Amino acid sequence: MWKNKKISVVFSTYKEKESIRKAIVDFLATGFVDEIIVVNNNAEAGTDDEIKKVQDARVRLVYERRQGYGFAYQKGIEEATGDYVVLCEPDDTFEASDIERFLIYAKDFSVVFGTRTNQSAILEGAAMGLLRKLANVFEAKIIEVLFATNSVTDIGCTYKLLHREAVEFLKPKWREGGALFATEILLLAVSERIKFIEIPITFKERVGESNLTAHWYQLVKWGLRILLFIIVFWLRWVSGSLRACKK
Repeated sequence: MWKNKKISVVFSTYKEKESIRKAIVDFLATGFVDEIIVVNNNAEAGTDDEIKKVQDARVRLVYERRQGYGFAYQKGIEEATGDYVVLCEPDDTFEASDIERFLIYAKDFSVVFGTRTNQSAILEGAAMGLLRKLANVFEAKIIEVLFATNSVTDIGCTYKLLHREAVEFLKPKWREGGALFATEILLLAVSERIKFIEIPITFKERVGESNLTAHWYQLVKWGLRILLFIIVFWLRWVSGSLRACKK
């Protein structure tokens, strides 16, 4: 609970068997979290056992059979009952204690995005090398220019907070069931002029290997895919705005 607001945390798990239990325990230990929704998205064997070891009534395990980052987090958001819904990854790259930063800013902003590009908050071993950081910031600045919005430096950070009102407004507009869902939430917030802010958060070395950015060629491919997604989204937004003006 935070200032009489119920706090829900949503995790999606696929290959986080070795870190999921620690993530749950760490978030519960903050004292702010009222419920944790863990979405098993066809996770590796043994993941459920790790989750159940926590033995806390605030933890709920649900299942999403459609494979995909977006499908999993959308399922978790639908299950969450909090006034504030916090999304995070349970791979040990993020600090549970940073949730307090999100809650402080939630008083004035409907959506609070984390950014992993602040150099002083990137710890040794974190998967935020120069290429990834530059690509992230470059694409974020493209969003700034195309949508004439406030400062953005990270286009794919999972760690974020959404007010219940923002969740209900955005849910009907979600289209992306895959890994681009994090960027879609940002683009929707920007294009719909939802009041948001981006804050620096701690970024650590991941437990296990990412399927998307483990190698430089995967990183390049993924960056180009995100760039295309941003441009297509912007073109649809411009087209929709022009049609609205003609009515």
